[in-house]
Formats: sequence, C-alpha cells, structure tokens
Amino acid sequence: MPGKPPRICGCGRKVPAGLRCECQAKADAERKARFDRTRPSSSARGYTSKWERARAEFLAAHPFCRRCGAPATVVDHVTPHRGDASLFWDRKNWQALCVNHHSSAKQSEERRAARGQRK
Repeated sequence: MPGKPPRICGCGRKVPAGLRCECQAKADAERKARFDRTRPSSSARGYTSKWERARAEFLAAHPFCRRCGAPATVVDHVTPHRGDASLFWDRKNWQALCVNHHSSAKQSEERRAARGQRK
C-alpha cells in the first residue's frame, strides 16, 4: 500500500507526509522561546525541594500510572493550579502518571479545555 503523498508547505517547499518543514520547525522554536522568556522559573511556580520531597512520598504510595498501570514518574495536578498554592498542595488534586500520559495525553486535554474556555 502506498504511503501518503508529500505536501506543499506554505513556503513552497515539498515536505514528506508526516514531517514538519524547516520553516515550520523554526517558527515553532521561536514561539517556544518567546513563551519561555516570559514564563516564571520552576521554583517561582512552586516546584521547590519541598515539592520534590512531597512528590517522592506520593510516588512511593502510588507507584503506577493512573491511566495505564506503567511505572509512574510524574505527579500531575488533576486540575491545573495556575499558581493557586492551596490547589497546588491539595493531595486530592494529585495523580500519578507515566511520562507518556503526562507529556502527551494530559497536555492535549488541557489545551483543548483552555480553547473551550476562550470561546
């Protein structure tokens, strides 16, 4: 079965299906760099040594991903805390996730929810 045909990027380059054009990758990197310049540091967002201790304790008690059962390495806030310290430290708002579910599925869900709130 043949694969998908290449597509034409907005800049006019022919790009293999499923890949990003160099101009798109460069634009993505610039957008992410602009965001990172305005984002507070992790410690300013609450991720301090106190958090690391609480995180390790939580993962010891909840060693598996809540979604797939794989070993959990991330403590995720079910409801994004957005700087709210009481929500940040509320253990009922925490869930153990594997990196895959935290970095892909959960982030996609949060982006979709944020877009829905703007409408």
